[in-house]
Amino acid sequence: MTFETLRYETRDRKAYITLDRPDRLNAIDFRMPGELRAAVRRANDDPGVHVIVLAGAGRAFCSGYDLKISAEDGQGTQRDRAWDPIADYRVMKEFTDDYFTLWGSLKPTIAKVHGYAIAGGSDIALSCDIVVMADDARIGYPPARVWGCPTTAMWVYRLGAERAKRMLFTGDTIDGRQAAEWGLVLESAPADELDARVEELADRMAGVPTNQLAMQKLMINQAYENMGLHGTQILATLFDGITRHSPEGRWFQEFAAAHGFHEAVRWRDSGRWIPEGGGPVPVREDLEG
Repeated sequence: MTFETLRYETRDRKAYITLDRPDRLNAIDFRMPGELRAAVRRANDDPGVHVIVLAGAGRAFCSGYDLKISAEDGQGTQRDRAWDPIADYRVMKEFTDDYFTLWGSLKPTIAKVHGYAIAGGSDIALSCDIVVMADDARIGYPPARVWGCPTTAMWVYRLGAERAKRMLFTGDTIDGRQAAEWGLVLESAPADELDARVEELADRMAGVPTNQLAMQKLMINQAYENMGLHGTQILATLFDGITRHSPEGRWFQEFAAAHGFHEAVRWRDSGRWIPEGGGPVPVREDLEG
């Protein structure tokens, strides 16, 4: 398979998958989730691969879904007809399942995060078994403020209820140091040491037989399934569709259509009130104020 949104290579018992849309900060388009699934499958089918390392090209790991066109043109909502929640669910659940091939992979997966892992980018990173971040990298789910719900639901499973609520009630981002301190990720490292830290960890795992790695992973993952992970993801994915079609979600999309996606995001992330029940879209004077 020829990949358009990522690069795939192998060496020294490791498969390297690199998200490769650097001009868009590796934002997720409609091709990337399926290509990610295919790359994970290729690594699992290769008996010479023991560990998978996932990274991003350029200045960031992944900036989330490429929503500029979707929000400004309304492609993320069904505006001209009644919303079909199951059609919406099918698309988003397929994306979530694509990301979660990293979690289900019989070979360990390590996310190497630099720059940003934001929104859908955090879904991808947190689908890996282990996440190592640069100290100055940022991770979070800003669309929790409006127009999104993390479909992988991994925040609560990694952080526990209170800190997951802290992140998703605010949409804030945290840096690698704090993410490691909270246990969201395994560890953080100075940016210039990130590659070496991940290579050291991957090499240590690569010396273990693949059957041993698979059995340990299946056992640990089953504990999460026993806690209802799959059912929680179904609920989260349905809620993600609802957030884009609620009155507030419609307001956000109309804001983006009127003033551009980046201006809508600036309002969302500033902490300014988001009108409940929708309300009129701000005029230019409101933005400047």
